[in-house]
Amino acid sequence: MAEINLFLIFLGSICFDLLIGDPRFLIHPVQIIGFYIKKISDYLINNFGESKKILFWGGSFVAISTIGISFSVGKLIELYYVQARNDFFSGLLIFFGLASCIATKGLISSVKEIAELIENKEINDQNKRIIKEKVQKIVSRDVRSSSIKHLLRSSTESLTENSVDGIFGPLFWIFIGIVFMKFSVFLPGPLSLGFSYKAVSTLDSMIGYKYDYFRYLGFFSAKIEDILTFVPSRLVLITLPLVSVKVNEYISIIKNSYLDGKKYDSPNAGISEAIFAYISGIKLGGKSKYKNEITKKPIINENGEDCNQEKIKLICHLILRLQFLWIIIFVLIFSIVSNLI
Repeated sequence: MAEINLFLIFLGSICFDLLIGDPRFLIHPVQIIGFYIKKISDYLINNFGESKKILFWGGSFVAISTIGISFSVGKLIELYYVQARNDFFSGLLIFFGLASCIATKGLISSVKEIAELIENKEINDQNKRIIKEKVQKIVSRDVRSSSIKHLLRSSTESLTENSVDGIFGPLFWIFIGIVFMKFSVFLPGPLSLGFSYKAVSTLDSMIGYKYDYFRYLGFFSAKIEDILTFVPSRLVLITLPLVSVKVNEYISIIKNSYLDGKKYDSPNAGISEAIFAYISGIKLGGKSKYKNEITKKPIINENGEDCNQEKIKLICHLILRLQFLWIIIFVLIFSIVSNLI
């Protein structure tokens, strides 16, 4: 019975995220996780920045401790909820906790806002500065000298990559947790896995870079994120065409997306960017500035159009459609598993 209630809480948390997003009156778990990661990482960089070995092992400790604490907090709340026989307060904690793991409204709203500013505002120096500030909040690259064309591409690449990290990755692992708890309450559950994945995603976004001291400090975090996102990114690859008008080109789109996505160093980012690029008909990749270095990413969908406001809106709609499809699939799988056990 508890796992059925957890599944209903999960569905409710998805709806809450879609309608409300992250409530401002609550401290977001990412803020707590981020504070912990930053404090220890800054200490390691400031005191041992020249030692590759200390940075590596220190970064490994940051990753393991962050994931361990996140998992433990989630598991304790789950156990209390089950042992207290669906206690309302712990159920509420699970509800808001699961909603905080999913970032659909926040991600889509921030990118849509950028697209609408570019579309509806006169592009003068002041408005361009505002647009750059908003883009900089969602990307790690340096966009201070970027053109409007590059700002649109940066926003689109962030949207397509983070749709997996912020939406479909958490949805996948939360659902796996619900299925696990049908077998035993002591197995990883939806909140413990949801919090763990969010911790991994936050670690990767804060220290999982491949330049300067981050190359060693964030190595372990980046590898864990690659592993946990491997399956969700490929599920997005094979399911996204099903909610598009290009479903009749299913095989060729998946093949081309996979081949282009494999060109990226990341085993997942390229895949998720590529499938959205081919379905929306845009070209991604190219030069970007990180710190003081110019990095050139492989081109995805060479014959695609440049990113624009309409393409961004299309991608947002695709994300919402795919999320709805995944919910239907989750309901079907949960029903089948429930009948078999």
